[in-house]
Amino acid sequence: MLKEFKEFAIKGNVIDLAVAVIIGAAFGKIVDSVVNDLIMPVVGRVLGGLDFSNYFVALKDIPPGTSTTLDAVKKAGVPVFAYGNFLTISINFVILAFIIFLLVRWINKLKRADAAAPAPAGPPEEVVLLREIRDSLKPR
Repeated sequence: MLKEFKEFAIKGNVIDLAVAVIIGAAFGKIVDSVVNDLIMPVVGRVLGGLDFSNYFVALKDIPPGTSTTLDAVKKAGVPVFAYGNFLTISINFVILAFIIFLLVRWINKLKRADAAAPAPAGPPEEVVLLREIRDSLKPR
């Protein structure tokens, strides 16, 4: 069983998958930063300085003296409907899905270009006939 597992783990597909997961996680962090640090502040500014991360509806009364930020309300144990956070994560997903779409499209285009490359042409018919004549005249 150990030998089979070793063969499975060393196959190229498993290693490729592991590399893809690691790169995907790092890429996800980059997209998350783009959304949270670049896009959402601009969207918030365009919409009047709004901070989407603090858009929520408290599903229970907020205790007096508690700040009205999402983190403070959650720490106070108040259940919240955090639609601003959901909006940010949804935009993050759309951007990530679009980038993956572009990558797959580019890879498919490369594959089609390789498949569409014409096969090397064989020698002209005259050359083939001359070779046949030459071969038939060789002493055996």
